[in-house]
Formats: sequence, structure tokens, C-alpha cells
Amino acid sequence: MATMQNIYPREELRVIHPLDDIHEDKCSSEGLGPMLLTPSVKISLKVLRGYLMLMTAMLVYYVLDLGGILHSRP
Repeated sequence: MATMQNIYPREELRVIHPLDDIHEDKCSSEGLGPMLLTPSVKISLKVLRGYLMLMTAMLVYYVLDLGGILHSRP
């Protein structure tokens, strides 16, 4: 009859909460200058900006329509 044996030693790991951990120096971005963007990244950012503007306009229209400001209802 075969028995299951745990051949690996049990390993205990301590979990430290981030607020209790030792503080470390953060990287500073001062003096790095502007990033160079590839044309595909520029196009993607412009498309994202357009999408966000469109969604904001749709939200404003929806809120104004709910408020009855755009259409006078009898």
C-alpha cells in the first residue's frame, strides 16, 4: 500500500503590510524632459482624446435631455 509523504520542508513566509514596511526612496522624474512619441502612439492618443470628447458630449446631452432643457415637454 502506497502512502503519500511530504518530502518538501514546510516553508513559512511573513507578510508585511505596506504601511508597516520600511520606506524606500522613490524615483524622481525631474529633469527628464519630454518623451519622444512614435507616430502610432500620437495617432492612438489623438483617437483616445476624440473618443473621450465624444463620450463627454453624449453624457452632457443625456443629462440635459433628462433635465428637460433641450426639449420642452407639454
